[in-house]
Amino acid sequence: MSDEKKPLPVKKIVAGIVFAILAFYLSTVTPSIEVAWVTTVLVLTIYLFAFEVVDVDVAAITIMVLLGLTTLLAPIMGLSEGLVSTDHIFDGFSSNAVMSIIAVMIIGAGLDKTGLMSKVAAFILKIGGTTETRIIPIISGTVAFISSFMQNVGATALFLPVVSRISARSGLPMSRLLMPMGFCAILGGTVTMVGSSPLILLNDLILTSNVALPESQQMQTWSLFSVTPVGVALVATGILYFVLMGRFVLPKSSGEGSTPGNTVDYFKDIYGLDYELFEVEVPANSKLVGKMLDDVEHDERIRIIAVHAGADDYRVGPGGLARDTGIQANSVLGILSAPKNLLNFVEKYGLELRSELQTFADALSSSKSGIADIVIPPGSSLIGKSARDLWMRKTYGIAMVALHRDGKTLREGDDIRNLPLEAGDTLVVHTSWDALARLQKDKNFVVVTTEFPHEETRPHKVAWAGLFFAIALGMVLFTDLRLSIALLTGAIGMVLSGVLNIDEAYEAVSWKTVFLLASLIPLGLAVETTGTARWIAEQTLSVVGDQPVWVIQFAVAALATFFTLVMSNVGATVLLVPLAVNIALGVEGADPAIFALTVAIATSNSFLIPTHQVNALIMGPGGYRVADFMKAGGIMTILFLIVSMAVMNLIF
Repeated sequence: MSDEKKPLPVKKIVAGIVFAILAFYLSTVTPSIEVAWVTTVLVLTIYLFAFEVVDVDVAAITIMVLLGLTTLLAPIMGLSEGLVSTDHIFDGFSSNAVMSIIAVMIIGAGLDKTGLMSKVAAFILKIGGTTETRIIPIISGTVAFISSFMQNVGATALFLPVVSRISARSGLPMSRLLMPMGFCAILGGTVTMVGSSPLILLNDLILTSNVALPESQQMQTWSLFSVTPVGVALVATGILYFVLMGRFVLPKSSGEGSTPGNTVDYFKDIYGLDYELFEVEVPANSKLVGKMLDDVEHDERIRIIAVHAGADDYRVGPGGLARDTGIQANSVLGILSAPKNLLNFVEKYGLELRSELQTFADALSSSKSGIADIVIPPGSSLIGKSARDLWMRKTYGIAMVALHRDGKTLREGDDIRNLPLEAGDTLVVHTSWDALARLQKDKNFVVVTTEFPHEETRPHKVAWAGLFFAIALGMVLFTDLRLSIALLTGAIGMVLSGVLNIDEAYEAVSWKTVFLLASLIPLGLAVETTGTARWIAEQTLSVVGDQPVWVIQFAVAALATFFTLVMSNVGATVLLVPLAVNIALGVEGADPAIFALTVAIATSNSFLIPTHQVNALIMGPGGYRVADFMKAGGIMTILFLIVSMAVMNLIF
């Protein structure tokens, strides 16, 4: 693995040199020293995001701190004052946008805790049957609606188990359902002004831009449903695209008609895993006595999931087994393995293979345990750590038997427990259903498998969750109350009514997203107040300024689309909204508010590669490859640009 990773730092170093040269060149052609420094910080930001030198939130915080330090270093830098006043450097943390996003995440977690999504799945199956052309519009339309009022990543995470359940009951493979759902979750974020981080952020960016504009050029902020015609058109386009073209652009799956859970057929079809449960006894004279699990599992390509060492010493589930567990004489082992590997293991160590489960007949029965799919979501604290680092079997009670990544399935013997986990990885694990139910509450995992015996978390609280969601939505729609206050009313209502406890509310918040958003807001302020955005706009106008307004607007949308593929949509929005506003101010007949909206919408045009968090989330469960996204997402990207530009020019 280390050999495969060596070229990457070299690429980053070379790219860093190129970006440094670019920054130096730009600093020589800028009109002032302030613009030169801000341009340098912009180039550094793009480099950090595009090449992921550090995590995006770390990069954003670093940029915020650097902007704050310019107050101290101003004399050395040739500045009369800092690029951003230290009095305003942390304004992002108290911004309307950040507080709104926190509230939306808590509300989404509250709806999830009630089991409301299970009712949605049952309803979809009732009216949609098992026909792909009927189920896709219903699933995609439902997720798009949910995504229009909460973060699209949250909506996708909520609905992923629902799609798994629908797939299991309808016989349709998840690969035919997840991509339409994921794409429409992203599109649904354009239906209202609270559906995605860029749109939530947009009004704050407009107000920031207004600070530097004369009164005659002040922009009005957008209301909740201002963007709805554009979003609805995009969602309809996405649904029609997959209904009409799905058979050509969606990957086929060999898992058609299979059912997730503990059924062997499902994992044979999806992952090619010919695994079965076995029970063996270890004689006193076996060479296996005294060895630890770690000594034999990798080499023998088996997975020991239960141990009985006599009396009441049953070791199954969290805290029961670890790789340093010793194997004792006359103990009984519960093993998950391919029959061929198991027979080799039995022969090598002189073990006694039982014809059926006896000791573990209850503990490993299908009513208490089985095999499940678990996805590592973006933002998980486990990313970058291996199963071995985490002591996963001991800590979480899950024995990983395979890892599905980038369209390939790695299994025991392929060193899967030493591989650092990545966002979108699908872990195939054997676990008790109690442990799996606990993992459903852990934000570090998204449990895809739903067809297992367990209770819904708090179904008796569904009325309270619906009430406070309706109250928050009503305040957003029918009052002039600040968006963050309206949404926080719903969020705190979830806590006070017992839908969530306060610790669960804190856990529901993606603090990575919060710090990313709050830390980038000062950069947008610096770009605007120092005149950097105006200067970049003037340079852009010198290239496309003679073209019609719609051509320039299309160029801005295309630029935003490119940026969102290589960096976060929040970062792209912060960087490009001031630019778009200044471009519009320099073009006769152009509305700067519409150009700003163009950027905020176009940053959702992220389908070509799985860099968007939603795409990363569905990649593993759907068994998708990058080529699948390029095939289906390439056409969707073009359709997005055409439809969004056409509707905006018709409506506005």
